This record gives sequence, structure tokens and C-alpha cells, in this order.
Amino acid sequence: MALFDEKVTKQLTELIGDLPKKITIEYFRQTVCESCDQTQAFVAEIAAMNEHITVNIHDLDESPEVFQKFDVERTPAIAIVDEDNTDFGIRFFGIPAGYEINSFVGSIREVGGFEEPIGDEMMARIKAIDKDVHIQVFVTPTCPYCPGPVLLGHRLAMLNPHIKADMVEATTFPSLSQKYSVRGVPKIVINETHEFVGSQPMTKFLEVIEAI
Repeated sequence: MALFDEKVTKQLTELIGDLPKKITIEYFRQTVCESCDQTQAFVAEIAAMNEHITVNIHDLDESPEVFQKFDVERTPAIAIVDEDNTDFGIRFFGIPAGYEINSFVGSIREVGGFEEPIGDEMMARIKAIDKDVHIQVFVTPTCPYCPGPVLLGHRLAMLNPHIKADMVEATTFPSLSQKYSVRGVPKIVINETHEFVGSQPMTKFLEVIEAI
């Protein structure tokens, strides 16, 4: 049974658009995983909407080395790489459903060549980051304010190789949510030591990163 009806499929197809570049969705699953089958169906249906999107499926029992290569420790997980197999450190942990479809499609578009313009001053600050940065954005599918911070994190990861950024669906990973005391979303955790809550502009991300 399809997850998206004809109307939604048409809307998402138009939203993805005519990607200038080919991309690959690297999907990670394992046998004991409540939402892996649904997430696999989700990425398969999204990929079928555009001929420039390919999906590779990796099972932990069959390809542990690929999990290690992409530094994936939990499932379901998604990475998006470009046509040159460049891994920008963009990750989705848990199904990016509900409002998070917007961040998923947005990241597909960015990796696929539809890059949002960024001012020279902001770009200079991003490029100047020379330390390893790990951004985790905790979300739920019903949160309308969550896709923005996810996209900002992924955009920073695309622009600077020192940065990696995760979307984490909070209810799928309760122990992780408990570890970081996630009581409201979006909650952004940077390098496990700095955090803030709510949809914030890129300047807020940079202020926190520059202060670490």
C-alpha cells in the first residue's frame, strides 16, 4: 500500500523539481527495528518521483562496513550523497514524515543542485569554522517549526566539511531524547555541550559554534 496518494505524490514531485544533479539516498536498516520497513517504503516512494534519485539499501547484518563508513550507529537512518558520492554529513535518524518531509525534500534539492544563496559575510563565517562540529536537531513529525533548523544544520554541513548535522526523530529514539533532556522541539544540541530550543536563524547556530 502506497504511503502517498496521487495528489500528494504530484505535489512532492513538483516540489523536488528537475534536479540539476543526480543524488543517492543511502538507507540504513536492521532486522530488529520498528520503523525500518515504513522508512524504507518512504524513501523508495520519494525516489520514484524523480529519475535523478537512486536508493541504496544497507542492512546491518549484511553490510556492517558500510554502517561504519557512514558512522551510522542507529536505525532507521538516511544519508544523502551527491553524484560524486560526496558525503556531506547530512543524516536523518528516524522517518522524516509529517512536517519533516519539508526538510527531507529541501535537503534533496540542496544536494541535487538547488543551493540557496548565502551572503558573503555569512559564507565567510561558515568557511572560517575549523573545528569538528556535530549538530543534532531533535524533532517530531507534528512540529511545524522543526524543518527550518534541520535544513539550516544540513546547509552548514554542505558548506563546511568540519560540520555534520543530524535530524533525530525524538520519539523513535527515546533513550537519546532522555540523554539530552528533550522536552520540547525543535531542540538543537551542538557538540553535546551547547543547546538551545526553538526555530532560530543561522546567526544563532554560528554564534554557538564560534563560542565553542
